[in-house]
Amino acid sequence: MLNFRDISFRYKIPLRATVLVFLTASVLTASLLLREYRDLRRDMLDSSARWSAVLSQTLVSPMLHDDLWRAFEIIRAATSPGGGDQAGVITLVDPRERIYVSTDPARYPILLPLHERGDAAREIASLIDDAAGSDSRSLEIGDRLYVITPIDADGVRLGHMILEHTSSFMQARFAGMWLSATLVTLVVLLLILPVSWYWGRRMADPLVHLADCIGQVGTKIPDADAIRLEQSQDELGQVGRAVARMLDELREKQALEHEMMFSERLAAIGRLTGGIAHEINNPLGGMLNAISTYRRHGSNDPELAARTMSLLERGLLQIRDTVSALLVEAKAPSHPLGPQDIEDVHILLKPEAAKKSAALLWNCDLPDEIPLPATLVRQVLINLVLNALHAVEPGGTVACDIGVTAEGMTMAVRNDGRHIEASRLPYLFEPFVGDANGGHGLGLWITYQIVNELDGHISVQSEPGLTVFAVELPLRVALELESPP
Repeated sequence: MLNFRDISFRYKIPLRATVLVFLTASVLTASLLLREYRDLRRDMLDSSARWSAVLSQTLVSPMLHDDLWRAFEIIRAATSPGGGDQAGVITLVDPRERIYVSTDPARYPILLPLHERGDAAREIASLIDDAAGSDSRSLEIGDRLYVITPIDADGVRLGHMILEHTSSFMQARFAGMWLSATLVTLVVLLLILPVSWYWGRRMADPLVHLADCIGQVGTKIPDADAIRLEQSQDELGQVGRAVARMLDELREKQALEHEMMFSERLAAIGRLTGGIAHEINNPLGGMLNAISTYRRHGSNDPELAARTMSLLERGLLQIRDTVSALLVEAKAPSHPLGPQDIEDVHILLKPEAAKKSAALLWNCDLPDEIPLPATLVRQVLINLVLNALHAVEPGGTVACDIGVTAEGMTMAVRNDGRHIEASRLPYLFEPFVGDANGGHGLGLWITYQIVNELDGHISVQSEPGLTVFAVELPLRVALELESPP
């Protein structure tokens, strides 16, 4: 699933601008519609109150003369299709809050107390009880809106007129306003969005170009002519100039590295030689001192002769260990190589493959133990597979094929990562040559030394998309087994 954070700025900036414009337009439209709804409701209440006040005056005479039929005719005419926009259900109640007459007699039967007609009627009756003066009052209950207007004659309260509106009263008007506002918002969006996409792409192009230039640094340094800088004093221009300076310095550093490579190799060999000389000179100095002391004082002293021989033995053992380490311990004691040793390497390298999200294909055709030192063969296999895992890109593939033929054991480690340049192949197994990942090159050098000590052969073939290291080890190597514990 594509993550929004992984999308290019070419699309991320315009998308964010689009979302911002859409949210802004939606919020503005919603706020305007809300305000219009409130204004419409207020105007409707004011209009209904004025209309109710006028209508209530026409009902004074029928209610004074108890002309029920005349009162019904008046309110029915008011709620007829030509009665006006304010027409709804009209109910008249007498001073004792009994229903006098209603345009909906099924809901409001004559002479029935108002508070017995449900919860809404009880709230209206409560408002009538608390009402004082001759002003109209409004009450909203659920989806219905009520306007209650007193009917007075010479200061005498004859009753109240209740005008009931449903939500559909304002829906038609509000729907028209909503449609108009939506159309205007869509037109504005159609005008603004192309502009936002254009400017978003204009803003993202310099960033994308800089990212492409920086992304090439791992494999090559872009030429100065290939960099298009933003000629401005803002942050983007500052970043562009900083990247240009960085690439110039990298070019200078690359030139210096080419000039100093030979000197660095000599210096590294010198450091290695100095360390070897130091490790060997220390025990040699002690041995020479012991021999000198023995010559002067110990020609007839058996105890001094024994101590001198012990010192000489320890010094020689120290020198042997140092030299053995330099020879990669090709003749170190080990046990015969078996299928479990190869499987142990597979288990050991699985986490490294998982870190790179790489597929590690393992094909081991080793039927039984063979007379090869397990420690050294495993070291060769580990070095080659680790190098292959370092070379592949995330999601790449490393394959290892191991088998036994009549001539000996064969190993082939393949990967589809970065290939090795032809200019590096002749020096690939030399120490301190390094690799494309910045390593020192000792891993392949040690691998080469072990294979040579085992009378084997190692080769490499590399082309874009496929690199293969092949190892052949004969089975005639004399194996010095580990002594049992």
